[in-house]
Amino acid sequence: MEQITIESIPIVVGREDDGRWWADIELMPGVMAYGATRDSAIAAVRALALRVAADCIDHGEEIPEPFTKVFSVA
Repeated sequence: MEQITIESIPIVVGREDDGRWWADIELMPGVMAYGATRDSAIAAVRALALRVAADCIDHGEEIPEPFTKVFSVA
């Protein structure tokens, strides 16, 4: 069985002109976060993605595609 982790979901990272870093999970529209450092932006977007997935689970909604394998049951 293929194992997918939150760390294996692709994240796009960039830096604004004012020095802030941003991170975006393109597979999940709207899941983007800022941070003072590259690492803090990545941590923030991962946390946001997990919150979005958890909210979907809580409300009986479909889990966003990147997480269907992260939360798969064997």
